Amino acid sequence: MLGAAIAAIAAIPIIAAERIVSGPFYVGVTQRSATMVWVVQSDERTLRASHGSIKAKPSPVRIEKKRFASLQPNTRYDFEVPSAGESRKGYFKTAPAGAVPYRFVVYGDTRTRHDVHRRVIAEVLKRGIPDFVVHTGDLVADGNDFEQWPVFFEIEKELLRQTAFFPSLGNHEQNTPYFQDLFQGESPYYSFDWGNAHFSVIDSNLEDFGSGSQDRRTFWAKQVRWLEQDLQNHQTSTFRFVVSHHPPFTAVGRRQGDNAHVTALTPLFEKYRVSAGFFGHDHNYQHYLKNGDHYVISGGGGAPLYDVDKPPVGITEKVARIENFLSVRVSGDTAHVQGIAIDGSIIEEFDLAATLP
Repeated sequence: MLGAAIAAIAAIPIIAAERIVSGPFYVGVTQRSATMVWVVQSDERTLRASHGSIKAKPSPVRIEKKRFASLQPNTRYDFEVPSAGESRKGYFKTAPAGAVPYRFVVYGDTRTRHDVHRRVIAEVLKRGIPDFVVHTGDLVADGNDFEQWPVFFEIEKELLRQTAFFPSLGNHEQNTPYFQDLFQGESPYYSFDWGNAHFSVIDSNLEDFGSGSQDRRTFWAKQVRWLEQDLQNHQTSTFRFVVSHHPPFTAVGRRQGDNAHVTALTPLFEKYRVSAGFFGHDHNYQHYLKNGDHYVISGGGGAPLYDVDKPPVGITEKVARIENFLSVRVSGDTAHVQGIAIDGSIIEEFDLAATLP
């Protein structure tokens, strides 16, 4: 099985003069398929003249993709891709079928303070490679500046070369077409299954969508209809998780009430018994429990920290002004969640119960 996968992936044509500047990494991973993504840049060209030499600008970077189908569930596939100067190696594992134990990590807002971002990723790696990564948005400071994306991938490369990646769109991505090109194709919202869990990843960044308020209302109404249908169709999943950049609640006093469109979704989450929602946008750790639904903010991936100065009354479980990530270990009818600080200490841990009919 692995030999066939290695042969297929190594056969991807890479022009000898081209250098991989980001990746490869894997998105859209299912039980039977996965998409490999990498970014290449041609070598610089030098023009020589009688008065000296002029170095031309590098050729534009180019996003390349290769989709693999007919894979086997819960199987590790190794890859090796040649590149000018070095060969890129790694692996990913396809999604399992049924109640197979697995672990994933959640973090977000990695857009600035790259030294802190590196420390967060280093702490993730200390605890072993997860089956997949969920990013809660704001991967970079300006999504339309393509030069920032290789910085993100360079920091994350040791992790992302060994796991699958499922990001959500943040406001700092600014609805850039690069996000769709790199990660999800045509739609900024999507869903996926992993073992006994279903994940709905939504695009909460309305501010940069369309040319006016009517465009935003139309887009949001369409997405909410999709989300309700998606949750309704997966009521037999043991766990249902929702991922969004903007949170419905916050302990950051100056930002309370900012995300009314997401707060308005909480009755929908309760109706369809969402196990937990994972969010970013606020640069700290926050955990709320409201009518049986857990809401966890993990936005401490590197961006400057925000104070947690006004925890909502009656629903607050834990808030902390600290860089962090989540580790979620699912086994059968139990999901164990750990909020982990950048120094490796446990902020809190709790269990999610199955939400079967």
